[in-house]
Amino acid sequence: MTQVAQQLLTAEEFLKLPEPRDGSQQELIRGVVVTMPPPKGRHGVCCCKVSRLVGNFVEAQCLGTTTCNDAGFISERGPDTVRGPDVAFWTHERAPEVPVGYFQVAPDLAVEVVSPDDTHTRVQEKVRHYLSHGVRMVWVVDPELRIVTVYRSREQSRTLEEGDPLSGEDVLPGFTCKVNDFFP
Repeated sequence: MTQVAQQLLTAEEFLKLPEPRDGSQQELIRGVVVTMPPPKGRHGVCCCKVSRLVGNFVEAQCLGTTTCNDAGFISERGPDTVRGPDVAFWTHERAPEVPVGYFQVAPDLAVEVVSPDDTHTRVQEKVRHYLSHGVRMVWVVDPELRIVTVYRSREQSRTLEEGDPLSGEDVLPGFTCKVNDFFP
């Protein structure tokens, strides 16, 4: 059987692709386009709450830039990888300007909201990728279990329950909220 080699895309080629008509989300993983189903209602509400709380705080404190809706950053070149956290924060030092295309540097904070279609393996793979490519802190927000797991490294994580306080620590200094503030 003959195998056909798949053409790997660059981040620049990926940027020029049309948006999927069905609303699905895409990432570029080592040159290959990976498509995820469109997010569901609870996922969208949770992303909105996280983005609003973090974004309002960041703007009030003039700390940097917050994105949502899977705004991409290039984490690898040759082959290229473009990841899009559900919510992300960049300090002014890391990203002094908002790019027209993808961010060229990893965010300080990446937030992944677990959707019903996610697997534990897929979420953990993203967390590992983020941390090994310069993200300083990752929050995994699980609307079904109503918990947030905070990762500072692959070896250091802690899970917070619904009523627990969540801190931005040194990544988002001064930010605090209750874990349940993220959930519908």
